[in-house]
Amino acid sequence: MPEVAPRTQTGKADLPVDAAPLESPSPESSAPPTDPEALELYRERMLLHRLKHGEERAFAELVRHNQDRVFDLVFRMLGDREEALDLSQEVFVSIHAAVSRFRGESRLSTWIFRVAKNHCLNRLKYLNRRERGRSTEISDVPESVLEAHAPSARPDDAVAVGETRALVQKAIAELDEEHRLLVVLRDVEGLSYHEIAAITDQPEGTVKSRLHRARAALADIVAKLERE
Repeated sequence: MPEVAPRTQTGKADLPVDAAPLESPSPESSAPPTDPEALELYRERMLLHRLKHGEERAFAELVRHNQDRVFDLVFRMLGDREEALDLSQEVFVSIHAAVSRFRGESRLSTWIFRVAKNHCLNRLKYLNRRERGRSTEISDVPESVLEAHAPSARPDDAVAVGETRALVQKAIAELDEEHRLLVVLRDVEGLSYHEIAAITDQPEGTVKSRLHRARAALADIVAKLERE
């Protein structure tokens, strides 16, 4: 996806931000940890510190690190590449406008997904009001999703694998919005239940039970499409 430049107008999605900012530690306040997961969190805090101080290069870095995953989420939710490109731009415009009010109560990457999720749901409502159907553009579906939901196909047959990917992607697009979001976040993006709970504002137990129903619905749709 192309680089996103900040704009002066914000998107119209409800942003999951709080009124009072929570300052991140300055780069001088602590040394980088050596544990990989802790190091990732440390780098995120340092980036947030730079963002809260208005450093435009920090925002460019945030876009560069997150634009592919944001676009992937938006594309799989909307099923339309042009809509996804446009909405991804709006997501980062909203993030640029609101990051100073982000309190740091979740990971920055989790908050970014929440902003993207809200934009997706708002855009889907708008498209539904205009009675615009989603297209069925095909993008790569991760192997884990194929293994869980694909119909029987010989793994050594390239044509069959391509047809299977198309079938599963089409089935994902036919899920209702809530189920589609959960399948994309967990099975496509690989987020933890804890992260998904933060993004969707649902308890982890609720996420797990609804994801179970979403996967069952996806399997039913795949079976129906295979019969057709």
